[in-house]
Amino acid sequence: MFFVSDIMVMAPDSYKSSLQELVYESLAKLQISFERVDTDEAISMEDCIAINKKLDMKMVKTLFLCNSKKTEFHLFVTTADKPFKSKEFSNALGISRVSFAPAELMESILGVKIGAATVFGVLMDKDDLVRVVFDKDVLSEEWYGCGDGTTTGYMKVRTKQIVNDFLNYAKHIPTVIQM
Repeated sequence: MFFVSDIMVMAPDSYKSSLQELVYESLAKLQISFERVDTDEAISMEDCIAINKKLDMKMVKTLFLCNSKKTEFHLFVTTADKPFKSKEFSNALGISRVSFAPAELMESILGVKIGAATVFGVLMDKDDLVRVVFDKDVLSEEWYGCGDGTTTGYMKVRTKQIVNDFLNYAKHIPTVIQM
């Protein structure tokens, strides 16, 4: 059975990565409240069902994408139930076709491993390489469910605070598309 802890409203006592520490420091600085849980390692969207139930929200799907030359990067946030269609994404932005970015670039640019992509990864994007793109349907949800930069920590934050407060603070104003 997939383990999900009781709900907590404080940062962890210790951190598994510099990104995770930065996430909680940033939320505290911005006075953004959250609920969080610790879990077994969650990699797939199926693993998120128990997390969604515990936190009473819907986890977003966050994809790290790049062009074929690996010179343009996109962090795409969409609903968990939508399949990703590269052609539709590229057409919506008027860009050349994209694919999933290699694991090593995800780690070096966002500070996360495969399965841990999160909007908070832009805190590690010091060279401003990443364009944040939101599916419009995510914005209609009151709650934003995502990882904290690990595959064992998940949280619930108000969507408006992610889009308006956090992304402004991180200097990554999102582009919104309809998929």
